[in-house]
Amino acid sequence: MRLLRLAKIASVSLRFGLDQIILDRASTTPVGEWLRRLIPSRRFADPRAVRVRQALESLGPIFVKFGQMLSTRRDLLAPDLADELAKLQDRVPPFPTEQALARLEAEYGMPVDQVFTRFERTPVASASIAQVHFAELPDGTEVAVKVLRPGIDRIIGHDLGLLEVAAVLVEKLWAEGRRLKPREVVAEFAKHLRDELDLMREAANCSQLRRNFKDSPLLTVPEVHWDYCSSNVMVMQRMHGTPISQTARLREQGVDLSALSRAGVEIFFTQVFRDGFFHADMHPGNIFVATGGPNRGQYIALDFGIMGTLNDRDKSYLAQNFLAFFQRDYKRVAQAHVDAGWVPPHTRVDEFESAIRAVCEPIFDKPLKDISFGKTLLRLFQTARRFEMEVQPQLVLLQKTLLNIEGLGRELDPELDLWKTAKPFLERWMNEQVGWRALMRHVQEEAPGWAATLPQLPRLLHRALGDSAREQWLTRLDQIEARQRASNRRMLWLMLAVSAIAAGELAMLWLAR
Repeated sequence: MRLLRLAKIASVSLRFGLDQIILDRASTTPVGEWLRRLIPSRRFADPRAVRVRQALESLGPIFVKFGQMLSTRRDLLAPDLADELAKLQDRVPPFPTEQALARLEAEYGMPVDQVFTRFERTPVASASIAQVHFAELPDGTEVAVKVLRPGIDRIIGHDLGLLEVAAVLVEKLWAEGRRLKPREVVAEFAKHLRDELDLMREAANCSQLRRNFKDSPLLTVPEVHWDYCSSNVMVMQRMHGTPISQTARLREQGVDLSALSRAGVEIFFTQVFRDGFFHADMHPGNIFVATGGPNRGQYIALDFGIMGTLNDRDKSYLAQNFLAFFQRDYKRVAQAHVDAGWVPPHTRVDEFESAIRAVCEPIFDKPLKDISFGKTLLRLFQTARRFEMEVQPQLVLLQKTLLNIEGLGRELDPELDLWKTAKPFLERWMNEQVGWRALMRHVQEEAPGWAATLPQLPRLLHRALGDSAREQWLTRLDQIEARQRASNRRMLWLMLAVSAIAAGELAMLWLAR
């Protein structure tokens, strides 16, 4: 099977000229030069980026997902490649309903019709990892049932093995191969892909996001029905709405697209800066708008396989950079990178500051609505990359999601001023992160722990002092014993010396006789 897949990859590579892309920049290694002479040069009508996208589509859904992930690594790829790969769509034909029914019966241990009052045999959505059917629970609740594709773990295992081989070849044959770090990229992709194979993980992500936005007027998230979930099946509340990409239909339904675009920005920044937990796959296929009922006009989030997280260090890094950026304090931006450890300590801050100024200063001469927040962040990452910054996966997901949100917002409202919409939120958040508000918040967070510890302080102090006194006494005793041993050794040597002298004198007296 692996040999057949490898043969197919070689065939597709030759058909779309992927070999030319690599060998045109072949390194001076003997293998690279030999292959460049062996394989004749050809001309292609389509640009290289289009050919790479077409090749990945021909190789199947796992390679399509790999291309989608690559499109987010704009710190590594050329802009034309990243833009073209972003067009890849994870759309594959549904697998037979009989296989879905068999998997569900194996999970529940009974026929599907005994589990659900109604189960629609025709899937409503299909992707490389799973497909979705609508159903109804015995209590009348409408649900969406997500079923993992049969045998997908075996397919993924084979394709990941081939991607690893391809990564090694790219690294060996392409002059820029080491800079692109293909093996690390494949390893990162494999981690995300294996996470998506566990639908219990996705259900937990969904539940967490729903809890974060409980009673929110901006976003609604489906409820997970845990009794029906497993690693291979996820059952959640069925959501009714209109896909966000259908703007004409949304207008007909009376939805205010300008307000919707601003709400999308607020949702994103709330997820990132309030919760440190954000939906990292917010393309139009995963976002609907509720057009009826009490949730009318709200966003509906779907598909929770890829979520991003930010820890306190990441938030501090972003806070310092945003604050310095708004004040045009580029030296502080550069120093924040060094202090956070994102660039090596030997980095010259003045040179880094100059490079950041070249990225940021021109945008302040543009109208705010013409500034791309996402592209500015991308250029900052690319600049930092020149100074050996290792871009963290969570920041790459953040940048990808920000680009998605910005593009989506401006599709809804071309006049969207992302900076004007985001700046008050960011300033409010940064005020909470630095200064006396942050101090008060940390005091409130730590207060329960202090309340539990304060009554124990006398005992803990007594124990600490007792332990300290005992340790001091033992140390003192060890010192006394050491001095005594040293004194004993000196006394022994003195006695030996005296004995030797006395013996010598006795010997001389005896000889004198």
